[in-house]
Amino acid sequence: MNSLVLLVIGLAIFTAGYLVYSKYLSERVYQLDAAHTTPAHELSDGVDYVPTNKFVLWGHHFTSVAGAAPIVGPGIAVIWGWLPAFLWVTVGTVFFAGMHDLGALWASARNRGQSIGTLSGRYIGPRGRNLFLVVIFLLLLMVIAAFAVVITDLLIGTPSSVIPAWGAIAVAAVVGQMIYRWRMNLLLTTVIGVTALYSLILLGDRYPIELPESTLGMSPATFWIVALFLYAGIASVLPVWVLLQPRDYINGVQLFIGLGILYAAVLFSAPTVVAPAFNGNVPDGTPGLVPLLFVTIACGAISGFHGMVSSGTSSKQLDKETDARFVGYFGAVGEGLLALGAIIAATAGFRTVAEWEEVYSAFGNGGVGAFVDGGGAIVEGGLGLPASLSATILATMAVLFAATTMDTAVRLLRFVVQEGGELLKVNVSKSVATAIVLILGLGLTFSQGAGGEGGMRIWPLFGTTNQLLASLTLSIVAVMLMRKGRNAWPALVPLALVFTMAFYAAIVQLGNLYDAQDWLLLGLDLVIVVAAVWVAFEAVLSMRSARAGESEDAELVDRS
Repeated sequence: MNSLVLLVIGLAIFTAGYLVYSKYLSERVYQLDAAHTTPAHELSDGVDYVPTNKFVLWGHHFTSVAGAAPIVGPGIAVIWGWLPAFLWVTVGTVFFAGMHDLGALWASARNRGQSIGTLSGRYIGPRGRNLFLVVIFLLLLMVIAAFAVVITDLLIGTPSSVIPAWGAIAVAAVVGQMIYRWRMNLLLTTVIGVTALYSLILLGDRYPIELPESTLGMSPATFWIVALFLYAGIASVLPVWVLLQPRDYINGVQLFIGLGILYAAVLFSAPTVVAPAFNGNVPDGTPGLVPLLFVTIACGAISGFHGMVSSGTSSKQLDKETDARFVGYFGAVGEGLLALGAIIAATAGFRTVAEWEEVYSAFGNGGVGAFVDGGGAIVEGGLGLPASLSATILATMAVLFAATTMDTAVRLLRFVVQEGGELLKVNVSKSVATAIVLILGLGLTFSQGAGGEGGMRIWPLFGTTNQLLASLTLSIVAVMLMRKGRNAWPALVPLALVFTMAFYAAIVQLGNLYDAQDWLLLGLDLVIVVAAVWVAFEAVLSMRSARAGESEDAELVDRS
């Protein structure tokens, strides 16, 4: 199979999805209204609620939801063959992710920017809300701890990415001033910001930075993890326009440039996909394709984390409700493009099948490493860029996206802690909530050693937890649509498939954890499964009430 064929078909599917299906969802299902006053205007505070240009907001939303997951998931899942991964990424993006992300953004914007966890209280009930918040809390904690380790590994493994990764913070701070304080033209600001960022990439490739064995008494891994948490904590309490938003916007632009470089290399070299379409010779110990494919590839097909970003930060910055189509649905398409690039890099970036099989010698292999190495080889062969520079560009992309997801997740978890305080009748300030998040995140990350081994401790639960959350988010969207008398099937069909596959995977995982006698993860997985089933049950009751004619404004029955 020629990789160029995969690229063209994938781009055609994504284009049709945005031009046709997202238009149907926006006009007929969600009925987006430009005249509707968004939370950004109604509750404007200059910190979290900030009316934002849709292109800038798209950059924030896209890079926050993307992270490293659309690289890691597809980069691992091609072990079953490139065709299942390709189909799930393309079909999942168009009919699952776009619908889910746009739906969560619309639902929150219609409810004063409330998070999906808070919305569950209104549309599912108080008991469902409490259990929903448990699932969200655990998922965000997984993201924060694990992404800190992923970024650290990249900074250590690709030292040429250190300067551009940290220099991007300064670039973003200046870009924020250029947009909001100096009111400069957005196109000019973008050109200046991206030029500065790629200058840092060239500088980093020329002067890689490797930390000594001890920095301030810490190993390189410990130092980078602590630095990342401190940065994420500071970024999470600053007004979004100061750092978070411009950083994400510039990262979004540079990602599309990076993808353009990768796709151009595919166009000029048309490398052969050496991996099989269906791999009938998977290594021993590889789990079955069903249901694991649907939880291994989350971001890039559908992801519950996206609903938290849509309802946690993006909905609070939406200038016009009609911007939700571009921000939410096209944000999902952007992530699908990244996942497609990861599939091509991880299957066509190797010279022979034997070389590919050597990398994919066990389930879990591949991921970011296959993307950086395979993509670097494609760029070198297609555009003639030096291998080191190609690897630096791709590694920097991965670091910056993981970092934007991490600092957004810290902000979101701070919101969850504050919401939990409200439920307990305790006023938790922004600074206290952030301190709690950092302490819990660092505690988990260093729970098994100073190298951050604990950061991946509960990561095996991420896939199933994330997809269960996506299905629960879709249940809220479905209830809202039913109460408004609109077509809920675009939400119900993805909801049924995703919940079935995620629940199936969670049950399989319970058995594996029991056999491994991993009592901590077994207990956490059991809590997540019970909470998800309970919320799903409450959601079904709410759907029945909605179908019976309960209106949007009807008072909810407290089933607790």
